[in-house]
Amino acid sequence: MRRGPSTPPPLAGELIPGGSAGTLSPQDLEQLRQAVQRLENPSFGARVASVVGTPVEKLLGFLPRRANTVITYAARKAIGAALRVSLTTMDTRVKPEGARKSSDWWHLGATAATGAVGGAFGLTALAVELPLTTTIMLRSIADIARSEGADLTDPAVRLECVRVLAMGGNSPTDDATEVGYYAAREAMSRMVSDAASHVARHGLQKEGAPVLVGLVKAIAERYSIQVSEKAAAQWVPILGALGGATVNSVFTDHFQSMARGHFIVRRLEHLHGPETVRRAYLALAALLAD
Repeated sequence: MRRGPSTPPPLAGELIPGGSAGTLSPQDLEQLRQAVQRLENPSFGARVASVVGTPVEKLLGFLPRRANTVITYAARKAIGAALRVSLTTMDTRVKPEGARKSSDWWHLGATAATGAVGGAFGLTALAVELPLTTTIMLRSIADIARSEGADLTDPAVRLECVRVLAMGGNSPTDDATEVGYYAAREAMSRMVSDAASHVARHGLQKEGAPVLVGLVKAIAERYSIQVSEKAAAQWVPILGALGGATVNSVFTDHFQSMARGHFIVRRLEHLHGPETVRRAYLALAALLAD
């Protein structure tokens, strides 16, 4: 994986936890290591290929000519729906301290059901199935965010949940994935911040505002890469409804993993400061890449 310019990794001694401000405890360092593994090696396409037994690049070649138009439309529709859900109907109630574990398996089961429908009816069902699947995944992402201590009453945090859908895999058609988690995150941070400020001032009364339209478009462009791989796998005739359910389960598990990694990093940044976590993250990423 190629990475853009960044702050130099810390010295080895800086990764030795000391428990004071500016250092990570052993538990936090291990959680950060797990986050690095999730965020730097997403490989959704590889996981899809293992399900159907065929390289995803080959599957993409079997999609009909109109597929790109259908996928682009479905992705934009899905992200638009996710944005509305995140800012209007998402459950933001504070959960009891003991109720911290997220319900990942419940959401996996729900999206498997929608995938079965998509697998049975093929590409024509994508425009209906994808927004529903995406909404369920968004609620799963929010559940994970809350389990990592995120405050869902904050519109900016809810937009961060939507932004997870732009965290993709190492597709050859997606050069942006090669620059690493932090570079990809920073590329969209200003858009998320501007959108959060707009919502704080106006709510969704001006849903067609350029700042929101731009955010939906930017997320949908990256989301459509994984949607293409998902659609290509479900297009295989022999898979049918059962295969569609399986592919959707992999699809959901992928974004649950991205969400877990992203909100672990955000929680640790809140505890230790963004720069401390960034330096430790880059050092761990370099070690894991060797």
